[in-house]
Amino acid sequence: MALPPPDPQFVLRGTSAPVHTLHFSCGGPEPDIPLLFSGSENGFIHVWNLKTHRVDTALDGHGRKSVYCVETMSGKDRLLSQGRDQRICLWDLAEGRTSVTDSVFTEHVGFCRCSLLKVAQGRWLMAMAARSLEEVQILELPSKTSVCTLKPEVGAKLGMPMCLKLWQLSCGPQPLLLAGYEDGSVVLWNVSMGKALSQLNCHQEPVMSLDFDSEKAKGISGSSEKVLSIWSLNEQQNLQVYKTHELVNAGISDITIRPDKKILATAGWDHRIRIFGWKKLKPLAVLDYHTATVHCVSFSDHSTPRDRLLAAGSKDQRISVWSIYAQT
Repeated sequence: MALPPPDPQFVLRGTSAPVHTLHFSCGGPEPDIPLLFSGSENGFIHVWNLKTHRVDTALDGHGRKSVYCVETMSGKDRLLSQGRDQRICLWDLAEGRTSVTDSVFTEHVGFCRCSLLKVAQGRWLMAMAARSLEEVQILELPSKTSVCTLKPEVGAKLGMPMCLKLWQLSCGPQPLLLAGYEDGSVVLWNVSMGKALSQLNCHQEPVMSLDFDSEKAKGISGSSEKVLSIWSLNEQQNLQVYKTHELVNAGISDITIRPDKKILATAGWDHRIRIFGWKKLKPLAVLDYHTATVHCVSFSDHSTPRDRLLAAGSKDQRISVWSIYAQT
């Protein structure tokens, strides 16, 4: 008999607004305090101390416009955030500072989160939706130098980019980008050449979220439909549908594969978090706590597997934190 789903280990309250993005920073050496960063609709970024379950710092840099992406860059003192004020901000949080050190004006009006890829010590590539509706711009950070702009072929009618994932083949330094578009397709781009390698129509509706496992060359995407699409990348770098999984209720806001590539979590419009085995997409648990749409899910990067957590942020202004680590 299946075990009943667990209750949250704890719940974080106090954002006073719907939560749109979450990011853990827990992997540092002891006695580092594990942190969870959350971005809210009221423009605040909260830095949660996971020992006390309280807010250590509240950052205000997006003019009270919704924050929908937060990432750390080498340690927990350098932070990147993206908001509906059309700005991506870089923060310096060392020694208690709360200052924005630099920002990029994106001129993009959608909700497409930027994607970061570390390419060398102190150097990152950042993919972001550009001002022109169908384009994706690649910048190098911290210099903000433009690397390239990825433009679909004339007449392709992909619509706006909805979600982005920069990654690298383990065998080479060649950066690649997976982008999910408004027309339901996922496109693989070669960043160095600035050209599309493969396109796959995965959904009838806009691709709301995707994640990719570069070790298995396999990815997953969700949309407003009742289906998850699992696709793979063959050695010729062609995308192909691997399988689809029918959901009980429509609408996926976010998908994330756990760093150990064993399980994945989805954030549902039906207020639920669903856990699947990544190998065969076997449904493992339905976590039912929130009273409104779940906007985001994130796995912690604790160095000890047993300590790893899953956090979910919702329109109900709460963040649920779950311990679902299993040794299988």
